[in-house]
Amino acid sequence: MSDRFHKRLWRNAVSFSRSQEPHASIHAVEGLRECPTCGLFQHVPRLKPGHLAECLRCGCQLARRRKTSLIGAPAAFCLTSAALYAALLISPLMTLNVYGRENTVSLMSGPIELGHQGYGMIGVLVALVTVIMPGVIIALMAAILYGASRPQMPDWTPRLLTWYDRLRGWSMVEVYVLGVLVAYTKLVDLALVILQPGVYLLGGLMLSMAAVDSTFDAERIWRSRDIRPTVEGHHGHRLDVAHLDARNGVIPPVENMLSCHACDLVLAFDHAVPQEQDMGDCPRCGQILRRRKPQSLISGTCLLVAGIVFYLPANILPVMTYTKVGQGAPSTIISGVIELWQAGMIPLSLLVLFASITVPVLKIVALTIMIIGTRFRSRWHLRNLSKLYRLVVIIGRWSMIDVFMISILVAVVHFGFLANVTADPGMVCFALVVILTIFAAELFDPRSMWDAAGLNGVVAPPLADGTPPETESPTESVPQLPSSDPNDMEPERA
Repeated sequence: MSDRFHKRLWRNAVSFSRSQEPHASIHAVEGLRECPTCGLFQHVPRLKPGHLAECLRCGCQLARRRKTSLIGAPAAFCLTSAALYAALLISPLMTLNVYGRENTVSLMSGPIELGHQGYGMIGVLVALVTVIMPGVIIALMAAILYGASRPQMPDWTPRLLTWYDRLRGWSMVEVYVLGVLVAYTKLVDLALVILQPGVYLLGGLMLSMAAVDSTFDAERIWRSRDIRPTVEGHHGHRLDVAHLDARNGVIPPVENMLSCHACDLVLAFDHAVPQEQDMGDCPRCGQILRRRKPQSLISGTCLLVAGIVFYLPANILPVMTYTKVGQGAPSTIISGVIELWQAGMIPLSLLVLFASITVPVLKIVALTIMIIGTRFRSRWHLRNLSKLYRLVVIIGRWSMIDVFMISILVAVVHFGFLANVTADPGMVCFALVVILTIFAAELFDPRSMWDAAGLNGVVAPPLADGTPPETESPTESVPQLPSSDPNDMEPERA
């Protein structure tokens, strides 16, 4: 958003001395989709409800049609989520009874107690992803569905849809539920634990928000958005937007095409498109058009190195200290896994081991291999690396389980000399590892691996039989995904 703001300021400053006459040099290409993982442009037919289309080269999901209604089903689950969220904010999660003394924890108790113990930034992080972001996501979805239900979609609806896509992964209700489960198993041996209504509301909110995502079809909403006839180019000129149907066999050269990172609209220019240059605004959603993420390799490398620096102290330093009647010892991440194993909670110990030890190592190793392979223009297992990248993006946030568990323990086990849990510096290092690796994965562009290997070349005519192209060939084709119905090639409107 700041990039667009600065861009507007610059254009307004220089627009008085430049002509604003339209120049027809951009085409909206219908029937094509660029794979967000490997960068291959492919023909995608209209899909029947319940069907999906996958990239023939790397297996990434390109499109999916939901069987539910466009507005009704996600709106019902969105209202349910809003009601559960409002009730959760005023409901306690659990009560701990230690020798007649009780302490009750709510959703905000953990962040507040972390702030009292001198870890205010971690408290803000926990509050952001467990309290603020779920409310923001629910509000965004409600506004998007309202805008999409209008006869003429308001201009703010595409902007909110773009922000929803960016922020959805930072709402970590489902991860917090597992954090509550781990904290509960650690507390049952300490004292009497009474689950309060907030726990059940939290579980219901997790399910209802997942139901919103499973019934919401963003592509159909994008298709109902009209494409503007003119847009503003990079140099301040107004560009006419023409339409080109790739299903008729007229396909521009791949080096002249790019796809919008927000709405996936494929656009073709009358010249080769630089990899990272600002090419103007998208005629459908208004976002800045770039062929690839800017400074992808450098940004990903820097954040990955920073995450590696914090990984060692995150595993060596204690993350919390539990004292009972004045006696206790600091606990590291691995020692917590061992305690769960010794207590007979083997499935839970394996879960914590996977989320807190295996996932960070997997992210660091996978991103390191991808970055090194891109720098050396390697073609080694690109399909598998693309699948691994999608896995890293999905599981990256699940490492926050330990941070959430500690925030709950420091809030509920707060009985002074009798029993007390305090956070330690290892928790800060571990949270930084999780956040830095999430940003590293988001900023790294997996399409650059295929670009560096020379596998995103000139577009050839589509394949009629739907067979996958040869990924080792330096000149790639645009494969035709088979349609289940010959009439499904008509343009779709929501």
